[in-house]
Amino acid sequence: MAITLIKSRLVDQFGEDHVPEVVGEPYFAQDAQWLADHDPWQFQWWALGLVGARPQEQKKGADKGIDGRLYFHDDAEGKTKQTIISVKAGKPTVSHLSDLRGVIEREEAEIGVLITMQEPTKPMRKETASAGYYESPGWNTKHPRLQILTVDDLLEGKGIDYPYRPGNVTFKKARREEKSQGEQLSME
Repeated sequence: MAITLIKSRLVDQFGEDHVPEVVGEPYFAQDAQWLADHDPWQFQWWALGLVGARPQEQKKGADKGIDGRLYFHDDAEGKTKQTIISVKAGKPTVSHLSDLRGVIEREEAEIGVLITMQEPTKPMRKETASAGYYESPGWNTKHPRLQILTVDDLLEGKGIDYPYRPGNVTFKKARREEKSQGEQLSME
């Protein structure tokens, strides 16, 4: 979680070009699979970091179907809305999506996302399609209410389909540093 927050703030403050490579962080699917096999808890935190989400629980244990949350604003009232995220290191099934659908209804969340190592099955795709869409009142856009992202999707740069605009409230935004011609940026 700390690495995700620091990377997010470095991007906010200095731009994409000033984010160093993190040694030990998976950059390929086989590395992510190794992490999932050896430490599912760290795999979960790493996967949540790829989508900019905040982990739900700081301790191992029952999470009530919520591994992470991503917050956003998309209406004139400024009400904070949420995306619930579930991460599965093992083989996903349609029941994982049914459970997630129940969680987003219980939590009154706008969107639910299942992050998994493996490609979704046809019944899983059918379940996501049957969940319908969240319609953003502020941006007049539609977003699938239930989504599946694989680690391959995330490593290729694909993200959650939600009404994101600058102002995401999951992490506090860092002040942007401006650079004069010929002046080096300070990392302090």
